[in-house]
Amino acid sequence: MEYAIFFIAAACAYLVCAINPSILLSTAVYHKDVRTGGSGNAGFTNFKRCFGWKLAWVVLLFDLAKAAVIIAVFAPMIAYYHHDYAMGAAFTGLFCILGHSYPVYYGFKGGKSVLTFLSAIWFIDWRSGLITLGVMVLILLTLKYMSVATVTAMSTCPVSLFFFHASVWTVVLCAISVLFIAWRHKENFKRLAKGTESKFSLFKKK
Repeated sequence: MEYAIFFIAAACAYLVCAINPSILLSTAVYHKDVRTGGSGNAGFTNFKRCFGWKLAWVVLLFDLAKAAVIIAVFAPMIAYYHHDYAMGAAFTGLFCILGHSYPVYYGFKGGKSVLTFLSAIWFIDWRSGLITLGVMVLILLTLKYMSVATVTAMSTCPVSLFFFHASVWTVVLCAISVLFIAWRHKENFKRLAKGTESKFSLFKKK
């Protein structure tokens, strides 16, 4: 069971976080797959861009909650055998991210896992979560580019974890998650270079 818990946590994290509320709500309520509009991403930002705030808050809360529940269940289990809660949270969080990004239920075409990561980092270390959120809000309010705000903010996580004396595996797993999410934003950075990237607005619908 000492090592089997990793496989169980990975499988459950992937399968649960592969459930995508933006796809479910867009097809059930608006009869349109969110991936066919806006940026084509199956996430909160594109859902809000395509359909407005009416149900976007449901997407936001569901994406945060699904990762939080899974990590809250499995991080203590991994810590029971390996005495490292943060590492357990980082490991489970990584597979939550993979499930959200490549969901088996939707042809492996999902979101960019920003909210999933933001949920995970608070379980890994709340101090890193606070720094991440602060940097993200600051950049978002000034530059108004969600991609720049999220990737920059998340890049602070491995660094802050290192200074907070997290284990090597915790820092490495967090760094892998950050690099993966940065790679998932490659199209956003291409649009930024061309000057065609959409700015994030809290209240307006495109």
